[in-house]
Amino acid sequence: MSNQTMPLSYYVEIVLSDDKLSAFLQFKNSEDGLTFTLSQLEEVLASYQIVHGVDRSKLEDIIKTPHAYFFGQTLIALGTPPVPGQDGQIKLMHDLNTDTKKPSELEDGTVDFRQVTSINNVRKGQIIARRLPPTPGIPGRAVTGEALAAKDGKEVRLKIGKNVVADPEQTGLYAAIDGMVTKTERDKLNVFPVFEVNGDVDYSVGNIDFVGTVVIRGNVLTGFKIKCSGDIRVTGSVEGADLDAEGSIEISAGVLGHNKGVIKAGKRVKSSFIQDATVIAEEVLVSQSIMHSNVRAVKSITCKGTKGLIVGGIIQAGDTVTARTVGNSMSTATVIEVGVVPELRNELNQLRLQLRAMREGMDKTEKALAILDQLAAAGSLTPDKMEMRVKLNRTKKQSIEEQSAMRERVLEIEKSLEDSEKAKVEVVSTIYSGVKIVIGRYTKFIKDPISHVRFQLADGDVAMFPLQ
Repeated sequence: MSNQTMPLSYYVEIVLSDDKLSAFLQFKNSEDGLTFTLSQLEEVLASYQIVHGVDRSKLEDIIKTPHAYFFGQTLIALGTPPVPGQDGQIKLMHDLNTDTKKPSELEDGTVDFRQVTSINNVRKGQIIARRLPPTPGIPGRAVTGEALAAKDGKEVRLKIGKNVVADPEQTGLYAAIDGMVTKTERDKLNVFPVFEVNGDVDYSVGNIDFVGTVVIRGNVLTGFKIKCSGDIRVTGSVEGADLDAEGSIEISAGVLGHNKGVIKAGKRVKSSFIQDATVIAEEVLVSQSIMHSNVRAVKSITCKGTKGLIVGGIIQAGDTVTARTVGNSMSTATVIEVGVVPELRNELNQLRLQLRAMREGMDKTEKALAILDQLAAAGSLTPDKMEMRVKLNRTKKQSIEEQSAMRERVLEIEKSLEDSEKAKVEVVSTIYSGVKIVIGRYTKFIKDPISHVRFQLADGDVAMFPLQ
C-alpha cells in the first residue's frame, strides 16, 4: 500500500446482487498511488463472507492497476445458481400429432399417396401412456457460501378418458378395449372403438387399417383399401375398392366394382346392389340387384327386394340362394351354385386343373424315361444321360405322391358335395333361359322361363318344386 494510513476497507466495498449469485467490487474512495496486496484484498472479501466462485485472475488485475477500476462496479465472484427439477411428464406410446400425415414410400422408391391415414390402433390391455416422475432440483451456492434452495419438479396427473384404465400405482394407462387412441379436451386420453370418416375415402384420407369398426359417411373410391377387426358401414357407395372386415359390411348406396377390388366380410355383407364386383361373406343380403358379379357366401345369398334381380356372373352359397328374378330375357349366362362351401368348390376346380397338368407332365416324363431305358439297355447311356435318368425318376416318384394326395382331397370334397339335400335355389318370380343351376355335383340348365320355383336335389338329380 502507499503512504495512506486508512485501511483498504476505506477505499473498497463489496456489493452483492439480490440473489447473492454475484459479487461486485467498487471503489468508494480513491487517491493517486493507491496500492494494496492480494492478502489485503482477500481480507476485505472475507469481511463480506465472499468465499465461493471468486475470480482470482480479476483480483490480480485489480491489484496491478487499481486506478483502472476506480469508476464502476467490477464482477469478482459468481455463485452457482440452483437448477430446478423437471416436471413430471406423460410419455405417449403413439404419436397423436394429426398434422404429420405423409404418404408412405415403397421399396422401389415410389410413393403411395393412398397410405396417408395413420390410425393409432391398440388392443385391449395394451399400454398407451406412461407417467414419468418429476426430478428433484439441484441446490445452488451463493458467493457467500450458503446453499440456495432449488424447486423440485411438479407431479403430473394421468388424464383418463373413455375406455382407458390406470394401474394401481398410477404409473401407466392401458386400453380397456380394442380401438384407436385419441386425445380430447384437456388432453384426456381415450380409446374409441369406432373410426369415422366424415366424407369420402380418397387421397385426403388414404387407406384405413383399424382394430375396431369403421364408419364412412361418404363413398369409398376406386383403388383404396379398408381393413378392420370390427364392422364397416358406408353410407355412400363403394367403387373398385378393397373392403375387408372380420365382422359385417353394410353399404347403403351399393357397390359398383368395375371388376376391381374385393369386398370380404367374416359375417354379413348387406348392400342395395352389387355390380361388376367380387363379394365374399358368410351371408349376403341385397335389396335390389346382383349383376355380373362373383358373390360367394358360406351360408346364404338373398336378393328379393323390389327388383330382386340376379343376372350374369357366378353366385355361390353353401345353403341357399333366394332371388325374385334370375337371368333375363336375353339369356345372359348366369351360374347359381349351392350345396357346398364356395371355397371348397373352387378348391375342387383348382385341384382338377392341377391334376390334369400333372398328368400331362407325367406323360412327358414317362416318354423321356422310356427312351433313356432303351439307351441303357443298349449300353450307350452317357454320364449326363444317366444323371438325367436319375432326376426324371425322382420327379416321377414325387409327382405320383402329389397326385395321390390331390386325389384324396378331391374325393373328400366330392363326398361333401353328396351331402347337399337341404341346399336349394328359390325364385320368387321368374328364372330365364341361360341360367345354370348347380346343386352339389349335379347341374341343370334352364331352357325356358319358369316362375315361382324351388330347385332342390331329389332322386340324384336337380328337381323343380313349386314355390309355396
